[in-house]
Amino acid sequence: MTTYSAHNGSHRILVMGVSGSGKSHIGQQLAASLGATFIDGDDHHSPANVAKMASGQPLNDDDRRDWLATLAGLFAQYNAQDASVVIACSGLKRRYRDRLREGDSALRILYLEGSHELLRERLETRAGHFFKGDSMLASQLADLEPPQADEAVTLSISLTPAVIVERFSATLVPEQRRSLG
Repeated sequence: MTTYSAHNGSHRILVMGVSGSGKSHIGQQLAASLGATFIDGDDHHSPANVAKMASGQPLNDDDRRDWLATLAGLFAQYNAQDASVVIACSGLKRRYRDRLREGDSALRILYLEGSHELLRERLETRAGHFFKGDSMLASQLADLEPPQADEAVTLSISLTPAVIVERFSATLVPEQRRSLG
């Protein structure tokens, strides 16, 4: 895997997608390749949100409000320090991503896209996570407003993690550096 060092500039990056898309795994690998900090957005849910999801109930906009504000604050902190951070967060709706961009207007977004079948298969094999049930996946897919090409880089979860990281990282390299080889 290619390592993209800090001399390419600092970045604030959102790795988004529904549960089971590999946000945390890809986010960790991307952060490592960039020399950035990785933050799993799930670690910043309130205990009430975690309990709600663990009982099989999907979150609503009100449940997500404070959580999104916290994550936007983290993006703002890293932006103010000109430091790189990768945050994994579902970012299901455009307004959620807009809220996150309040932390850094230049926020880069990687959207991990996958079929319902592949996502469900991944969730069924995942142990020890509070996200439970096909109904919650269906709820997330129903809420999902996929980002447009001008908002995010979209990559399929059918690709290997290394290929996803490599392809997304290539979009971070300034145009003149890419043309120089």
